[in-house]
Amino acid sequence: MENKDKIINNEFVHFTVMKNEVVESLCCENSDKIFVDCTLGGGGHSEEILKRISPSGHLIAFDVDEDAIKFASKRLEKYKNITIIKGSYVDIDVHLEKLGIKKITGGVIFDLGASFHQLTKAERGFSFLKDAKLDMRFNQEQNLSAWDVVNKYSEKDLVNIFSKYGEERFSKRIAKAIVSKRPINSTKELSDLIINSTPIVKSKIHPSTRVFQAIRIEVNKELLNFENSLLKVINLVDVGAIISLLSFHSLEDRIAKNILKEYSKCRCDKFEPLCKCGGGLLEIINKKPIIASADEIRINPPSRSAKLRVAKRV
Repeated sequence: MENKDKIINNEFVHFTVMKNEVVESLCCENSDKIFVDCTLGGGGHSEEILKRISPSGHLIAFDVDEDAIKFASKRLEKYKNITIIKGSYVDIDVHLEKLGIKKITGGVIFDLGASFHQLTKAERGFSFLKDAKLDMRFNQEQNLSAWDVVNKYSEKDLVNIFSKYGEERFSKRIAKAIVSKRPINSTKELSDLIINSTPIVKSKIHPSTRVFQAIRIEVNKELLNFENSLLKVINLVDVGAIISLLSFHSLEDRIAKNILKEYSKCRCDKFEPLCKCGGGLLEIINKKPIIASADEIRINPPSRSAKLRVAKRV
């Protein structure tokens, strides 16, 4: 079975990466438990969960992107056992409390990073391939945008962001060029500046890729939000519930790997002669990350970078 669905209309283009692998990891067939999709997006994973759980099961889905919510709400309108929340999964504990939910009994999925729709819709300002105002906000109601990062951050802060979040080897050159050329208002202006301020290097990726990724991560606080939310989720899931983490670059995957590893260990003081805590809170299901199939990568090349890590609360 093909592990991807593609939906295109006049306004929204959506790809669901590793749809079957992610949902199968939840073991949700005919389940009457509570599940959470932390990143609704176009609703691909959510729809597959709803197809599999029983009518008495329930799905709660989060997103801050109004475009995604409108599209997914229409796509999922026939299902009565879903609650869509316009809000960040960072506040998952607050939202669940408002719903009267103390524990996530079935499982949780995180599908991290920007969606295909966000990256390709010109006016959202995520892409260096389409000229637009610098934006890159998942939540278009928030104040901080890519324009603010590029035009207001200090040179030192820009170097740090490009190095840490983009692993950009020419961070200092690019940051210096940005500060000297401000204001920079469009994606094309920024991309041209990056190209002109760095040496020509033989590479499969565009010279602007790493910097644009770094700015996007900073604007949306992606890594910090993911780490904080995952730590909350570990305490919110019930015994036996699944945590499924789909990441798309090494920084996200490193956070997922390290946290799952840490919480699978004994929590006693290392000088304790005997374990008194009962062991780790998590059981890691797959020691190595699950990756997309060759067929999926052929049809949707960006899925080649996807890594799925799964753990169970014990």
